[in-house]
Amino acid sequence: MKIKREMKVIILIMSTIFSLSSIHASSVQTEIKCGWKFKQARLNNWYPATVPGVVHTDLINNGILDDPFFRLNERGAQWVDKEDWIYETKFDLDDETFNKENIDLYFKGLDTYADIYLNENKILETNNMFREWRIDVKNIIKQKDNHLRIYFHSPIKVDLPKWEALPFRYEAANDQSENGGLFDKKVSVFARKAGYHYGWDWGPRLVTSGIWRPVFVEAWDGLRIDNVHYIQRNVSSKNADIETVLEIIGDKEIVSAKVKITDEQSGKILASTVIDIHKGLNKVRVGFSMKNPELWWSNGLGEPHLYTFKASIEVNNTTIDRKSEKIGIRSVKLVRQPDKFGKSFYFELNGIPVFSKGANYIPCDIFLPRVTREIYKKTILDAVDANMNMLRVWGGGIYEDDYFYELCDKYGIMVWQDFMFACSLYPAEGELLENIKQEAIDNVKRLRNHPSIAIWCGNNECLDAWEIWGWKRNYTTKDPRIADKIWKQFYDQYFIVLPEVVKEYDPMASYTPSSPFTDIDGRRDHTDGDMHYWDTWQKGLPISTYNNEKSRYFSEYGFQSFPEWATVLSYAPEEKDWNITSEVMMSHQRGGSSANLIIEKCLTNEYGTPKDFQSFLYLSQLLQGDAMKIAMEAHRRDMGYCMGTLFWQHNDCWPVASWASRDYYGRWKAQHYFTREAFRDILVSPIANGEKLEIYAVSDRLKNTAGKLYISVLTLDGKVISEINKSLNISANASTMVYSETIDKLIKNIARKDVVIVAEFIDNNNRRYTNNYFLLNQKEINLPKANIISDVRVVDKGFEITLNCDKFARAVYLSVDGLDNFFGDNYFDLLPNKEKSIKVQSGLSLADFKKQLKIVSFTDAFQ
Repeated sequence: MKIKREMKVIILIMSTIFSLSSIHASSVQTEIKCGWKFKQARLNNWYPATVPGVVHTDLINNGILDDPFFRLNERGAQWVDKEDWIYETKFDLDDETFNKENIDLYFKGLDTYADIYLNENKILETNNMFREWRIDVKNIIKQKDNHLRIYFHSPIKVDLPKWEALPFRYEAANDQSENGGLFDKKVSVFARKAGYHYGWDWGPRLVTSGIWRPVFVEAWDGLRIDNVHYIQRNVSSKNADIETVLEIIGDKEIVSAKVKITDEQSGKILASTVIDIHKGLNKVRVGFSMKNPELWWSNGLGEPHLYTFKASIEVNNTTIDRKSEKIGIRSVKLVRQPDKFGKSFYFELNGIPVFSKGANYIPCDIFLPRVTREIYKKTILDAVDANMNMLRVWGGGIYEDDYFYELCDKYGIMVWQDFMFACSLYPAEGELLENIKQEAIDNVKRLRNHPSIAIWCGNNECLDAWEIWGWKRNYTTKDPRIADKIWKQFYDQYFIVLPEVVKEYDPMASYTPSSPFTDIDGRRDHTDGDMHYWDTWQKGLPISTYNNEKSRYFSEYGFQSFPEWATVLSYAPEEKDWNITSEVMMSHQRGGSSANLIIEKCLTNEYGTPKDFQSFLYLSQLLQGDAMKIAMEAHRRDMGYCMGTLFWQHNDCWPVASWASRDYYGRWKAQHYFTREAFRDILVSPIANGEKLEIYAVSDRLKNTAGKLYISVLTLDGKVISEINKSLNISANASTMVYSETIDKLIKNIARKDVVIVAEFIDNNNRRYTNNYFLLNQKEINLPKANIISDVRVVDKGFEITLNCDKFARAVYLSVDGLDNFFGDNYFDLLPNKEKSIKVQSGLSLADFKKQLKIVSFTDAFQ
């Protein structure tokens, strides 16, 4: 018996050695992106297709569908989502790929209900846009002339029977089913698909299908590294303890494989171990510590340092597979602890309480494959350049592309990551709940190593809708049993399944069930939890009311505006469209007539009645900018009590009137320019409090800052009424009132309508922070007609404009024709006889630039 056992061991060892001789280094991945064609399933005509892509963009590229963004064309695109579509291509494999022991088809994203056939064999059915799909095709694939076919079922036809089968309805607040010809049949809640495709109050209804992320053939021998998780157990500036968990897929028994973790920059081996690989999934844990690590910091607090760690597996001194990732060493957590005000809500980064400055982010296009790396980079850099340190990836869009998070990692933008649920109730039980769980696992595993990920959030406003909007009451009134059923699904989804996924797959991460969220009872509490504040906008209140709202953390608030003239011309080029109530303008105002009425009411109350359509567009942007400036400054003045201000929203998915601070083309609205100033590392913020003027200095710096405060009270033609100079030592990471005085003493006998207050702080490194403040609504200010003189000279990549004016000029706006010009500053105030220079990126000639340059200010918008 002993001899037999020894013989078995020898045979096993020899078998392993023999098998290792056939293992080649590294997997081979090839994208299948050429030769694609598509057709309407019930018709015969084939057309060339672009992959990644979606049906709508392929129809547009083939001249079959008019641009849905232009005028009223969206209406003519509603037939597309009622059809099934077929995509197919043929491809060959090279020798290296074909001769591998394992060959997988790897789909990064299919939208949404799809049947996949390879060489006429059905290999896969998909039902979730947000998941990745991998299937072993070694026994089906050929070296030459492989036929890959993907049949996309209409998401409407798949989900309508589900809607019709139920005796009650799931709420879906923003599903524009009527625009899609579905009457009240809001089917979006049944599909694991981007909610905004079904319409939103800033977006069109264009329900897509297609191969929206790349498709790969991936071939490998012996084993492959499927995933590496770097768990940062303890992190400080002195030490970081990191546990690395590798998920390795093996197709055979392999003895004595060496696993290594290497710092690629230094070449230092951080950890290694020798293991035996078994067939199937292997989880390998290996830990290491780093002394005095360079930490990852958010924008404004320090360098977002990134290491490049490589996980590799060697067999007989041959590297079989490797996986490199950029890792930021940091500790980030949501701190919710009782304090003297109630309960805190802030993010702590590397032990430092951080005031969140940022915005809510939606997908950059309704047609996702059109979002290029250049668009992603501009979108993130525009956040960085506006001094943001956080973006909230909102739950009605998508779990973003890897490149989005890589940019956030690189530039120090923390990410509040919603799971993809927003403003709806979902039938989260049975197969759908399991699908949701797998979706969460896929995306938590994909994103968890990014240092930018600060928190996982269950949903956007779903709990708020249940408890505050009246959904619970409505269901309970009709049938308490249905209410109980929906609540159980809700509870299981957000309080059991999703937090358990986060706990298991990203154990160091924070999770909150909903936004806004105080407690499971759904109450709103200004002393506890995050807040979505919408009263000023929705009720059309004076924009000064933003000063009065208090909260521990503003995760959403906003004010709408129209895009600028050049953007409006891209979708409404005809003169008959140039009225905010025209059919075309209303089609690109998804907030409806009520949104227009709010803008008109507030604009008239704050400023007066504009003289024409272009002036209305300009003033709507100024109104949005002024409103958000008031809000952002109020939130920052409350620093310590309030620890975050994330406005709605950073971007648009098509050209539209919306709450965005940048339009679809990435053009900065007035608000984005104002945000850049309001979010600087030091804010000087004057505010009238009764009959006193108070000035606050708010600092995000981690050390005290010395400098000098200059306060000037000027008449609007430049006469100095009062001047105060004061040395300051501004407290670090805090808001401090640094000046208080009665208004009458400051303005003396001058009427409030005739003065502007200029507050400026200059630190010891000569960095200037300036803020202008009026004591009355601008409608009541006696602003003089401004005669602005300009001088233009050629500089690198464009021009420099130097401006001067003998009187105070409010909100000076510069423009030239076209969409591809960027002004370094805009919508700014010109102080009397104070020169200001602005650089402009433009490809125009000097003569054309001078001819096209338009300069207007506030008083030009009125008769």
